[in-house]
Amino acid sequence: MSSLDGPDEDNPLGKPPVPEDVQDAIRTLIRWAGDDPAREGLIDTPKRVARAWLEYCQGYQEDPAIHLSRIFEEVGGYDEVVLLKDIPFQSHCEHHMAPIIGKAAIAYLPRDHVVGISKLARVLHGYARRLQIQERLTAEVAQCIWDNLKPHGVAVVIEASHACMTARGVRTPGVGMITSRMMGTFLEDDRSRKEVLSLMGY
Repeated sequence: MSSLDGPDEDNPLGKPPVPEDVQDAIRTLIRWAGDDPAREGLIDTPKRVARAWLEYCQGYQEDPAIHLSRIFEEVGGYDEVVLLKDIPFQSHCEHHMAPIIGKAAIAYLPRDHVVGISKLARVLHGYARRLQIQERLTAEVAQCIWDNLKPHGVAVVIEASHACMTARGVRTPGVGMITSRMMGTFLEDDRSRKEVLSLMGY
């Protein structure tokens, strides 16, 4: 039985196998950083790191739009803003592969149907679990909702801390970056934009 299918003697927990060339690459990095990949505490590190990165980047294995495929048209005449705020997420920057940790607010103004509210978070996570820059992440989430729900408007605001800035380089902790993308009525109508930003807390 393959370890992809479940546990076996060499892989009792049924974890995905890690190709040897991937393990070698991580050993090379450990050695280059100044440590010995053969010492006791690091022997299994290449497998752990490889499997961790499969998890960090599992967004490549899905199409976030699939989460918006089931809609609900019986909304009782509701036609105001739908907002999900303070959605925590984690990503990794494509420049240094360092963590991006933050929260997002996602809003849309429905046209004639809505989607399950948890699906907005799933769209965010689908794009966040890839190598990213915050600007593109913000735009991708907004565009996905715009294209698939076809609402009157979409607003996405993301606030995050970047380890590539806080833990290396200029080493400036406590700095947060805010990005936003407005589409439809939230872009075109100043009153609507102010309303949704106020609901988001900005």
